[in-house]
Amino acid sequence: MPTTALTRGPVQASERSPAPDLARGFMLLLIAIANTPYYLWGREMNPGASHPIDGSVVDKVADFLIITVVDLRTYPMFAFLFGYGMMQLYNRQVSSGTSEKAARRLLQKRNVWLLVFGFVHAALLWMGDVLGAYGLAGLIMVWLFFRAKDVTLIVWTWVFGGLLAIGTAFAVVGAWFLAQLPADHPEAQNIAAGFAPDTASMAQTSYLDSIVERLGYWSLGTVLQGLLVLVVPMMLLLAFWAGRRRILENPGEHLPLLRRVAVVGITIGWLGPLPSAFDHVGFIDVPDHAAWVFYPVQFLTGFFGGLGYVALFGLLGHRVAQRRTGAPSRNLLDTDGPFVGAVQAVGKRSLTSYLLQSVLCAPILAAWGFGLGEHLTSWSMLLFAVVVWGLTVVFAVWQERTGRRGPAEVLLRRLVYGRPAQAPVKA
Repeated sequence: MPTTALTRGPVQASERSPAPDLARGFMLLLIAIANTPYYLWGREMNPGASHPIDGSVVDKVADFLIITVVDLRTYPMFAFLFGYGMMQLYNRQVSSGTSEKAARRLLQKRNVWLLVFGFVHAALLWMGDVLGAYGLAGLIMVWLFFRAKDVTLIVWTWVFGGLLAIGTAFAVVGAWFLAQLPADHPEAQNIAAGFAPDTASMAQTSYLDSIVERLGYWSLGTVLQGLLVLVVPMMLLLAFWAGRRRILENPGEHLPLLRRVAVVGITIGWLGPLPSAFDHVGFIDVPDHAAWVFYPVQFLTGFFGGLGYVALFGLLGHRVAQRRTGAPSRNLLDTDGPFVGAVQAVGKRSLTSYLLQSVLCAPILAAWGFGLGEHLTSWSMLLFAVVVWGLTVVFAVWQERTGRRGPAEVLLRRLVYGRPAQAPVKA
């Protein structure tokens, strides 16, 4: 009979599925690539993209690839994996005898602590933290939709998607009219300045002043990204639906669905940013005061791109699981190979790896630290991001081989579950 107390602790290593960990581990590379351009402080940024206007041909190639494949495509995917993980946690608790009410309370406690983690992360290091947005969205969506029927989840996904599509359409029309204004018009200049990416906290030489800048940006971004843009709520609804069907735990039973979603989602996700990418490299010319329109287009198509990435890693996870059930592996970490095993090790410690990226970036790149961000360009910052991710891989593999969990995961589990029960000492 279900109990109001928790009947089990956090997920054990033997219970983990390869697809979510593989997806989290690899997408942390794309998150590093997406975040680090904000550290290129001290130069003019494109109002329609978070990249410097000036740069060499190599810089423009790097920007083009990042805008098309990475920008605003990674956080939707992580939102899905976040929601899917909530459903996994809930299912494990309920199947072990915990009451549904107690299991939902556990989810909400975890969401509150993620919001706290996000606040501290933003205050100390990174203005673009997404933990707060996920925690806030998780609180609202679990409260409103976690017990909803499957059809309700799908209907509300369509409703949110329709609202986002309508808003994007109005933005496109509005931007077209604004594009008719001359560039030297005062209103046009105000609009362009208002949508320029904010790197003020990176350029602050005073660490204390940078905290104020970061928290202001984070507070607004948490509400916008977590709720008002609608992408994260849509992803959570679909994740709840998919989690009930265990699609990523048993991808072999859903291969046609995963293939269709991967092809359609990634196609839309890569075609949608092309106007922004073409404008940034100079193939087309959109006035700065109208270039903000690329953001809503990126949000809408990024939803599809993130969903396509989830499906792709579901298919890759199926391949890994198939090989695990075959001949005994002689490779690192007992997976399909050293690289796949290393990526999964990062995915198992995604919270630690995400926070570690900021530890490795902010003090080195920001003006209040060593200030290296002022001297890098788009292509060298891309290399820096890859190196940062590589260091988190090395750390995660070391922890995996020594049987350690990520320190951030350990802390979050302690805060959410409390201290593990001690076995009675025999006399």
